[in-house]
Amino acid sequence: MPDLSFDHYTIKVGDLKASASFYSNVLGLHEIENRTKKPHIRWFSLGNGTELHLVEGETIKMQTNVGVHLALKLADFDDFIEHLKSHNVTPHNSKGKPNKVTTRTDGVRQVYFPDPDCYWVEVNEAAVL
Repeated sequence: MPDLSFDHYTIKVGDLKASASFYSNVLGLHEIENRTKKPHIRWFSLGNGTELHLVEGETIKMQTNVGVHLALKLADFDDFIEHLKSHNVTPHNSKGKPNKVTTRTDGVRQVYFPDPDCYWVEVNEAAVL
């Protein structure tokens, strides 16, 4: 059996500048070197050597549901909710209901929200060890 590990996630975006701003300013991801050197692609670190690649091109407005999403975690959940609001991003619960937070049975809180191309993002509290 091959020993696979996660490397990167690529999404197609309609406006590279707007999407890069969202992932940088709203999610706080750090832009890294785009080793392809192609001007219609930007790369961001997801930590631990993993990456998010944004590729600008022709897109059809995405119609996804909250069940398909990129999930990220952080320690200061309450501050992040305020940060979302300061960027006019509405948090949703796991059912897609706006201005609601999901609390899992293990007590971890999580919210979901769409990016500029309607890809859903989840952010949840990092478990305290």
